[in-house]
Amino acid sequence: MTPAVSANPTARALPRISLIGAPTDIGAGHRGAAMGPEALRVAGLAEALRARGLEVLDRGNLGGPMNPWQPPRDGYRHLPEVQAWARAVAEAIDAELVQARLPILLGGDHCLAIGSIGAVARHCRARGRKLRVLWLDAHADFNTHAITPSGNIHGMPVACLCGHGPLELTTLTGPAPALRADEIRQIGIRAVDPGERRLVHDAGLAIFDMRYVDEMGMKRAMNEALAGLDADTHLHVSFDVDFLDPGIAPGVGTTVPGGPNYREAQLVMEMIADSGRLASLDIMELNPAFDDHNRTARLAVDLVESLFGKSTLMRG
Repeated sequence: MTPAVSANPTARALPRISLIGAPTDIGAGHRGAAMGPEALRVAGLAEALRARGLEVLDRGNLGGPMNPWQPPRDGYRHLPEVQAWARAVAEAIDAELVQARLPILLGGDHCLAIGSIGAVARHCRARGRKLRVLWLDAHADFNTHAITPSGNIHGMPVACLCGHGPLELTTLTGPAPALRADEIRQIGIRAVDPGERRLVHDAGLAIFDMRYVDEMGMKRAMNEALAGLDADTHLHVSFDVDFLDPGIAPGVGTTVPGGPNYREAQLVMEMIADSGRLASLDIMELNPAFDDHNRTARLAVDLVESLFGKSTLMRG
């Protein structure tokens, strides 16, 4: 097994961070994720990162169509609206990347990753850089209109990025697929539909599900997920808050028991930080309507601090 890249705190300058809010639940099955960006701001995300010595600009919120709350049409709910939001996200992320800034997308539901990851992938291709995506989630999000009865596009972003879905989304940021299967690692997965499971296996995705974590440990899973990173790798983390066990993070629309506990989640973030390669981030599916006094948002901020170097360990 190839070890993950080792930490080298002198290898890179401190990142300049841009926060971008995308207040929409356009692809979800529950209302409320549109309030996620403000919940993260109220929980002190910008202040926590500045306290770590980072330059942080809050770009405010993107605009887009209202949620019409309609049933599926041709197997997709709100496809034109999802396309509009994803395009706005892609343009905003691209604008930060060309300025060598590290964009943090504040969601909003996970369909927005079609825009954020699509923009990151296009940026990497244009510069001949390698890409690694860590998808931290309870769900594989590899559904298509043919296998999902709901038509909710927040269950389809990985499939769309890998070229399985409507042209409006698969080609949003350029030729399909935007993302190769060997560029993504999924961690914490524990809720996959039967038809989706077949598609995932056919695509050859690398998935470290919760059984793997239980049997082998989070450290091994993360070492394997981070293996092969080098100075020419752009690491994108797409963090769906339902990755976490609902016992510590109730503020999501679709809770799935059996997720990582606090210490496991901290280890994930600390090992990503140790790699020194984090270059863009999504924080998705935070739903204050299901939260307890913004508890989940405060936990998300705590974990994001660890992504940027805060450690719970006594190391010199």
